[in-house]
Amino acid sequence: MYFFHSKEIWEQFPQLVPGVMYVKGIMPNADITSRLAPWIRKAKDRFSKGQESEFPEVVAWRKVYSKMGLKPSKYRSAAEALLRRLRKQGTLPHLHPLVDLCNAISVAFALPVAVLDLDKVDSYLEVCKANGSEEYLAFNGEVEHPREGEIIFRDKSGHAHARRWTFRQSKLSTVTDTTTRAMIISEGMHETASKDIFSLMQALRQEIMAVGFECYEPRVLSVQNPRFDFPD
Repeated sequence: MYFFHSKEIWEQFPQLVPGVMYVKGIMPNADITSRLAPWIRKAKDRFSKGQESEFPEVVAWRKVYSKMGLKPSKYRSAAEALLRRLRKQGTLPHLHPLVDLCNAISVAFALPVAVLDLDKVDSYLEVCKANGSEEYLAFNGEVEHPREGEIIFRDKSGHAHARRWTFRQSKLSTVTDTTTRAMIISEGMHETASKDIFSLMQALRQEIMAVGFECYEPRVLSVQNPRFDFPD
């Protein structure tokens, strides 16, 4: 199993910096409560300097969404949506230990972090433009077909595991209590993305290992080395 971005994505968005990591031995009852607070506090501290829409990490993704022909205020990146919720409600939802850790680090770095159950992915995962035949399982249980040209996460069977790039994941590969292994990906588009994605992945790996999950060394991908192969 492997992960990569299509050549077309790299050509259209040369500023892209993706970080990928493999996690196994995931347990649904891991206690991560004390590990979330410092990261959420770091995110809240940034609000004293402005709203999330002004953060350079978010601004960069807003420009990408505009380039994709989408209205940034309607289709927010996953990081911006979480930050907006945190600013308005003061907290983040509790879903699963691994997802909660990813969300806390996501708001701290203002960068989208996705985690997918690899047992629900067929053979590979490609970030690419849809051809219109792919199937996306929405959280309400309905099957949608991304429009042709929309950027999605697609596997060999034609399942779209995410729509509009970092906007929304599919219910199909959502991490649940039965998940034992997963892929984590974070993507940056801003000027210091190379440094920040590396720091984010290292911080996340440290937190994941601290709660007892097995976490492999993350990799920052590039147009020269665009593919991540999973160990098993």
